[in-house]
Amino acid sequence: MFVAPDPGRVRLRVSTRAVLGVALAVAAAELAGLSLTASITGGLAALLALFTVADPTVRRQAVTTALLPVVGFPVLALATTVHGAPLVRDSVWLAVVFCGVYARRWGPRGHALGIFAFMMFFVTQFLHALPAQLPELYGAVALALAAVSTVRFGVWCIERRVPPPAAPTPLPGRGFDRPTTRQAFQATVACAVALAAGQMLSQERWYWAVGTAWWIFVNTTSRGETLVRGFRRVLGTVIGIAAGLLIAVPLGGAPGPTALLVAVCVFGIFYTAAPSYSWMMFFVTVMAGLLYGLLGVLHPGLLLLRFEETAVGALGAVAGVALILPVTTHAATNAWIQRALTCVHACTAAAARRLAGDPEADPAPLAAELELLLGRVRLSLAPLVHPLSPLRARKARARQVIALLDTCAREIRGLSAVAADPAASHDARLVAAAWRVEAAVHALVSPDEPVRPTPGEVAAPHHHPGAEAALGHLQGLERALADLATPLRSAPGAPLVSA
Repeated sequence: MFVAPDPGRVRLRVSTRAVLGVALAVAAAELAGLSLTASITGGLAALLALFTVADPTVRRQAVTTALLPVVGFPVLALATTVHGAPLVRDSVWLAVVFCGVYARRWGPRGHALGIFAFMMFFVTQFLHALPAQLPELYGAVALALAAVSTVRFGVWCIERRVPPPAAPTPLPGRGFDRPTTRQAFQATVACAVALAAGQMLSQERWYWAVGTAWWIFVNTTSRGETLVRGFRRVLGTVIGIAAGLLIAVPLGGAPGPTALLVAVCVFGIFYTAAPSYSWMMFFVTVMAGLLYGLLGVLHPGLLLLRFEETAVGALGAVAGVALILPVTTHAATNAWIQRALTCVHACTAAAARRLAGDPEADPAPLAAELELLLGRVRLSLAPLVHPLSPLRARKARARQVIALLDTCAREIRGLSAVAADPAASHDARLVAAAWRVEAAVHALVSPDEPVRPTPGEVAAPHHHPGAEAALGHLQGLERALADLATPLRSAPGAPLVSA
């Protein structure tokens, strides 16, 4: 968490901005004379708006933020209206779950709106909000989004200088093979199981199980990823409960210290979200304990129930992903590795055209896409490289794959930097080297298809230093791709990852 790279201190700045945005939202609600319930709702709405809105441009982020009330207000009204009718309430929430996950097919905006809709239903259960409180809840959410917009798009717009990386496009598919469609059914079943089991544990705090099942499905695609994310969520919750017993319970809801510690938790949630899901859940759990202290209902037994509901929700998520349209870790990993290798080939081809004098060819965007794809490969391989994985041979092979793909990314970055240098000139050896990289990718992605013969290599009359550097990167790529054949192809009967 503390040594993870933070180029340009972007995580630090985003986390600090989040504290300012949430603090301004809560302060606005308090100055408007709204109740504690409304202030907490506004603070959570501000946190969600800052955390989930991740469109690739500032303009799109502003539009998505403006659309949050369009989905949030109807869900708030519906949730408070059906709060007293358990069967109707449960059915409506499962419908919200399905629609919220299915909306991810429309990219970052659908993802953010789906999460916001789900969490608006969740917060009514958390705060036991009633229809009579709707006007001030609407007011708190509106003030929160205005405060967030002021901070994010006016006072401190980090994204104008450092655009957020675009998430890789989902794996292709139609019908039930489309990841968003499949996950909508999986998440709905998982939340239904968590809802039923959570209510058996507690008729008051059952919603924690549903929330756990929902969040485990964010950014996961296979059974293995769901298992790892569930384990990390439970681990972070356990550590957070221990901290809550030492911090939140003795505070007893004292407003000043509680507000300060909630600000620390908000910072921690944003700062640790990327490098460590477990630590992020630690801060979420501590913040939940502090909010319960403000509401005057915190006691050690409640924290124990929080753990039990989290465990039940994690089991519900595993049941949903294992029983409904399951996707094996092996299938998901192979698909992402193939996409990464295809991107390596595209980067190489673009760099070769740029060095040959084509000004339209630019490998830089493809190199950035490769970094995102490698992040997705690491996430897919997480079940196998996890410390508790008993599959030692496959763990070693998975680590070798990750290391070699990282080598490919490093060589691609160097190649892109050389290609961007206007002084670099074309060297005829680059044509043959680029073709060999293409052939190596082809052998890994489509080993059964024939490969066209290599062009003859013609010596250049002189060698430019830029071309020499590019050739070195291409040769490094060729070696890394050749070495990848061993872990990917050496054991035909034993997949890289377990099914």
